[in-house]
Amino acid sequence: MRCKMVVKEELKKLGLHFIVVDLGVVDIMEDINAEQREQIRIALRSSGLELMDDKKAVIIEKIKTAIIEMIHYKDDLIKVNFSDYLSEKLNYDYTYLANLFSEIQGTTIEKFIIAHKIERVKELIIYDELNLTEIAWMMHYSSVAHLSNQFKKITGLTPSHFKSLKTKRRQAIEDV
Repeated sequence: MRCKMVVKEELKKLGLHFIVVDLGVVDIMEDINAEQREQIRIALRSSGLELMDDKKAVIIEKIKTAIIEMIHYKDDLIKVNFSDYLSEKLNYDYTYLANLFSEIQGTTIEKFIIAHKIERVKELIIYDELNLTEIAWMMHYSSVAHLSNQFKKITGLTPSHFKSLKTKRRQAIEDV
């Protein structure tokens, strides 16, 4: 991913050694002082990235990252509830995560997940490798009708109408 490469390059330029650079998380070998922290902040900002210090903002980003990775970058969606998955992955009670997310984002985790699932469904429809039944199964919808209803509610279009609009562009993941 471009973001991880940018972060690695900026850390190297500053002479810092990293153990892990992942989406939303960086583990640096050295202890950094306030001046180095500010240098990192400036370097990241010049690349369009942000250094987050606020604990709540970090948790929100971890929630988003976990959902995006699960929906967009895994070949098979988890079979457990997203609430259990997020709670276990982030080591927080789901009620706390859900309340924090709603407070900061102004929407629910559920709506965020649905928006990303529909974006993934759009992608799968555009790729045209799977039929709607296979997509519904892959994305853990109870039926094609459930998928179609949710798709229409979010996009205003039926999946088949969307498929016929080959020029319809997908939203960037960051804009969902």
